Amino acid sequence: MATTETSETADETVRKKPSLLRNGSFQALWSSEALAGVGENAAGVAYPLLILATTGSVAYAGAVGSAQLLAQGAMSFWGGILADRLDRKRLLLSCSVIRAVLLGVFTLLVLSGPVDIYLTIGIAVVSSCCFGLSMPAGMAMIKQLVRPDQVGQATAQNQIRWFGAITAGPSIGGALYGISRVLPFFGACLSFLSSAALMLFVRRTPKLNSTEDTKQHLLSGFRYLLKDPVLRPLMTSVILSNLAFNTVGMTLAVIATGTERGASEAFIGMTVSVAGFGALIGALLAGFIIKRARPSWIFIIGYWIGPFAAVLLMVVPGVLPLGVIVACVYFRGPVINASFLTYTANTVPDALQGQVLGAIVSTSTIVSPIGVFAIGAIFEAHGSSWVFATIGLVATLGALPTLSRGIRTLKSREMFQ
Repeated sequence: MATTETSETADETVRKKPSLLRNGSFQALWSSEALAGVGENAAGVAYPLLILATTGSVAYAGAVGSAQLLAQGAMSFWGGILADRLDRKRLLLSCSVIRAVLLGVFTLLVLSGPVDIYLTIGIAVVSSCCFGLSMPAGMAMIKQLVRPDQVGQATAQNQIRWFGAITAGPSIGGALYGISRVLPFFGACLSFLSSAALMLFVRRTPKLNSTEDTKQHLLSGFRYLLKDPVLRPLMTSVILSNLAFNTVGMTLAVIATGTERGASEAFIGMTVSVAGFGALIGALLAGFIIKRARPSWIFIIGYWIGPFAAVLLMVVPGVLPLGVIVACVYFRGPVINASFLTYTANTVPDALQGQVLGAIVSTSTIVSPIGVFAIGAIFEAHGSSWVFATIGLVATLGALPTLSRGIRTLKSREMFQ
């Protein structure tokens, strides 16, 4: 009888635990990061538009996008180190304030007349540096703000914020730019100010003191990735998948292929939108899927979708079907990311969270410009079939590591320990 009462008491305790929605600190962090992400992506699409309008140079317009990605990737490495050495809340707050000031000043410069191209690129790069510095800290704080049984759910919710910003930000930035050149930058400034204000409602998490030698400390995240039997093969898959299917590169491939096939600009735009919604739907369903599916199957099926999708992109006729296929590729992204980051949060020691996340973000981001450049060069030389064939080859190489023993034998209890 005592056993039954104890069991009932435990069940009652579980039921009385507050839901993630009632965790004010986590929701404030999530909202703050969401606003910052929308602002960053809205301004990110407006910079090349402004440069193109003022100089007429497509090369300069493309250069600012590549520079932003490179800056973000490079600074994520240092952001991971700072996340384990400094107050994470203060780091996030400082980055939002700096970007708000930058975009406020830039708004005034745009209002006053034509802005120097190098100053524009400089503002864009510094803002991306702040974005890269803040990302590992924001991701590492999740584990400190939620209960252990909510880490998977919180990580999945973070994917909604991330992919929602990627989907909504450029659309908002483009629409505001169509009204006035100054509006995307003013809107981004307000987003960063709101982000900073929301960070004030996030409770402070303890600073983690490291006793490691400084030089050794710099590479701790990479060393951990190389030793872990699950993270090591997954990082290879992540890098090669980002090289093949990064958002900018795939958008370029779809637009170029649609143009090659004689589609109108409106129809191509609709196709790109269809593709983008795949990521958003995946983000909304990520929490549901990772709770019910075995992690090994998420990674294996998720990454092998890539090569099959590339073959379909090569042979499918028309333009709109391209968007549907790419949507399926994008759908898997948030699910894989949520599973990957949940495993990282639950297995990596707290003192290494920032460094490992910084290593993950920097290596996965910094390859994206290479993929974009390669897609453009191959398309120019050989056309869409060779582009998708190359993507398929790279995606296959990225899927092969998921057949390693560490991933094949990965079970839910190892993910959510």
